[in-house]
Amino acid sequence: MLPNSPQVQEVVLGQDGILEGAKPGTLLIDMSSIAPLVSVEISKKAKEKGVDMLDAPVSGGEPKAIEGTLSIMVGGDQKSFEQSEAIFKVLGSSAVLVGSIGSGNTTKLANQIIVALNIAAVSEAMVLAEKCGVDPEKVFNAIRGGLAGSTVLEAKMPMILNGNFKPGFRIELHIKDLMNALGTAHDLAIPIPLTSLVMEFMQSLKADGKAGNDHSGLVQFYEKLAGVEVRKTKT
Repeated sequence: MLPNSPQVQEVVLGQDGILEGAKPGTLLIDMSSIAPLVSVEISKKAKEKGVDMLDAPVSGGEPKAIEGTLSIMVGGDQKSFEQSEAIFKVLGSSAVLVGSIGSGNTTKLANQIIVALNIAAVSEAMVLAEKCGVDPEKVFNAIRGGLAGSTVLEAKMPMILNGNFKPGFRIELHIKDLMNALGTAHDLAIPIPLTSLVMEFMQSLKADGKAGNDHSGLVQFYEKLAGVEVRKTKT
């Protein structure tokens, strides 16, 4: 599980890399979040050596990793997936084979787009509430059981209210994932305008020295524009 495509390429394909010493019949499971087309490219080269491959990125961040309850999105063939299920059950609460090689990372990109846009929506809404003089904690409690409720809202709103941006998943890593999403989309001539917009918000925070913050810190972009902070009311 490595940071991005270049690191995976180096470790798998480079000098003294995995494929250089791999025996036929080896199964390579790459759990990095990388560009799907790179997974396809690596898999082709692995097959030339008789090595099967799964791309199996994860979602859940550090808390779920510690608990062993990650969500695992897998691309590859059924036989390799079945061979790996015992490993996945140790690491995660769910592992789903979504398609052929590269499908796991395509699913992860979709996941990261939804999470980024969800955090942006939460931030935008709560800054509006704060600026209007309505307690954002009460807004949170009022809407969490309705259609606006989400896993993102439950996980990130308490962090925002407490001003706790200690990373479970850093902004700089989300930037990397959105760059892969944008690159993949552009290669396939797919417009993803909302993703482009949120990427610029995150780049602004990076420029402000906040790249190491949790991605819930996206709220700080909106707070800076509006001149307010979304925080729990002090009693």
